[in-house]
Amino acid sequence: MIDPMEWISTEREKILQTYQDLHLLAEPSWKEEKTSRYIREKLSQAGFRVQTYKEHFGFIAELEGESEEVIALRADMDALWQEVDGVVKANHSCGHDAHSTMVLSAALALAKTKPPLQHTVRFIFQPAEEKAEGALQMMKEGVMENVKFLGGIHLRPSFELSFNSAAPVILHGSTASLKGIIKGVPAHAARPEEGKNPLEASALLIQAIRQIRLKDDKKYSIKITELHGGEASNLIPENTRFTFDLRAEANDTMDRLLEKAQYVIEKTGELTETEITFTIEENSPAAVQHPEAMDVAKQAIQSILGDEHIIPICQSPGAEDFHFYTRKNPGIAATMIGLGCDLKPGLHHPNMAFNKEALIYGTKILTKLLIEADQRQW
Repeated sequence: MIDPMEWISTEREKILQTYQDLHLLAEPSWKEEKTSRYIREKLSQAGFRVQTYKEHFGFIAELEGESEEVIALRADMDALWQEVDGVVKANHSCGHDAHSTMVLSAALALAKTKPPLQHTVRFIFQPAEEKAEGALQMMKEGVMENVKFLGGIHLRPSFELSFNSAAPVILHGSTASLKGIIKGVPAHAARPEEGKNPLEASALLIQAIRQIRLKDDKKYSIKITELHGGEASNLIPENTRFTFDLRAEANDTMDRLLEKAQYVIEKTGELTETEITFTIEENSPAAVQHPEAMDVAKQAIQSILGDEHIIPICQSPGAEDFHFYTRKNPGIAATMIGLGCDLKPGLHHPNMAFNKEALIYGTKILTKLLIEADQRQW
């Protein structure tokens, strides 16, 4: 049997070319048609069973093992829609092209070298991570059926992890956007007593939100990030529109923060005699540490990079919809590996760049992760 790590080394140029191909195919959330087709064709040619879905471009590919129990890897495929050098376009500045490259390459490594597998191995290629909707949709399709272990990977900025290092877990926080409308009563600015000013209600709401305090040792924040209202200097408008950004280190902290915010909104509406409606959007859960999954990831990193390049935990204030898989399936063993790759200036920066050599050792870590996970009873 060919050693999978040796095979990956011999395929170095093809792996780098795959990344370049996917980078140029940048497509925003729910529009990953060409990206999906590119990856599916490579997997089908390698003998994978590929399952697609009617409503989106996500899919799964499987290698059959001795058991129907599944160990899985997940990759996200979508790009950001952002302004780059004055042009608004789809742009891979969060590394999803790299993640898809490494997961695809790990799948091909197993298919080509054919190590004996106790578990069926499933590769989940997911749409719409940037909208925090893709993982939920994939779960509706049943992709977590029989899954006992789930792994993922994410490029990390250089200020979090250095090149040639990796962490067995990324502790993302929970995030949410609270979006709402304050409906008042319009009036001429000369007769304010005849109206209910939603701008004044907005100002009161912002100050009240700023006073929210939780008896919690976990970090959290809530702040106004968007406010729109009014079209004329002599008119009290009927509506204002607002967005609050919420962040929390833990899921239970986010639950309490949302509860407090809802209470403040209701009381502000009563006090100002305005009607305030709102929705909670882009709500991603925080990571939950699974010691055994982290141990498997640690062993995989150790075997590829050595002890001195293992960083125990990568703490991130950002969010990842990967954690919906564990939030909705609390019994599952799962972890997302943080990959040091000399990424600068930072994730979501339009000119983000990283050392492409990380794609090679990242692929090896993921392949070793699956081999190690396959030896465990989950």
